Amino acid sequence: MALVPNEAIAAEVEMGADPSTVRATVVQASTIFYDTPATLDKAERLLAEAASYGSQLVVFPEAFVGGYPRGSNFGIIIGNRTEKGKEEFKKYHASAVDVPGPEVDRLAAMAGKYKGHYLGKHRKLMPTGLERIIWGFGDGSTIPVFETPIGKIGAAICWENRMPLLRTAMYAKGIEIYCAPTADARPVWQASMTHIALEGGCFVLSSNQFCRRKDYPPPPEYVFNGTEDDLAPDSVVCAGGSVIISPSGTVLAGPNYEGEALITADLDLGEIVNEKFTFDVVGHYSRPEVLSLNVRDHPTRPVTFTSAKTEDSK
Repeated sequence: MALVPNEAIAAEVEMGADPSTVRATVVQASTIFYDTPATLDKAERLLAEAASYGSQLVVFPEAFVGGYPRGSNFGIIIGNRTEKGKEEFKKYHASAVDVPGPEVDRLAAMAGKYKGHYLGKHRKLMPTGLERIIWGFGDGSTIPVFETPIGKIGAAICWENRMPLLRTAMYAKGIEIYCAPTADARPVWQASMTHIALEGGCFVLSSNQFCRRKDYPPPPEYVFNGTEDDLAPDSVVCAGGSVIISPSGTVLAGPNYEGEALITADLDLGEIVNEKFTFDVVGHYSRPEVLSLNVRDHPTRPVTFTSAKTEDSK
């Protein structure tokens, strides 16, 4: 059973003077692994710094709170689970957060300090590879696009950004600022981000962690399976690549592969109309008489109950 969700929690901060321009920041920084309170402290420091630059929207990396378990396999062998892997999973599970829950309350309070508020959540529809052994699956009820004073904002996490039908659903909801927290630092990721910006006629904000081996607990507490012997404390295990891209495919800021950073750009929302005049994937380019998409946006539950009272009232 997969217990630990991978969720993007959406919040916005204060709107600037020009309603057509939004200052946005993507955070490129490492989790403090196995220490959720310290990670939240770090998040607050980074949010305060971004707000001091006038940022109205701040995007954090995938699994920033709770941690991305890079290099771990949790002792999974087909037909068996190792005792060490089980203990490792207990520690990782203890770092997870509930939505709603006290950690989310604190995140909401952080946003509130800068005149924002908690908006909702997106839960990753399809974890990738071994992520599926520890994270549950989202459903259609958590792929929102939020209408805010700074634009229509939504998020897709890591490789679910490569799911064309999910992207189409978000485009149909009118997304203008497309947030893409990720764990993929490969150069090819930039191609996906550029394609989404062009395809959706939207701004794309991709945020990734920058991590060194020393940002994770030392062995034997935490082991990078298959690569541990090649790693020194300063070895880079996730190189970032965070980036901000305009609807025309222009890179506005980043990608950064150098270290922890706050990557900031001003988004001119007027560019969206210009790009959709040329190509609108769910507008004049949609051809609904040929192609259509049905999205089930209700929660899916494994167990439902019909009470006797309800039955009697029929």
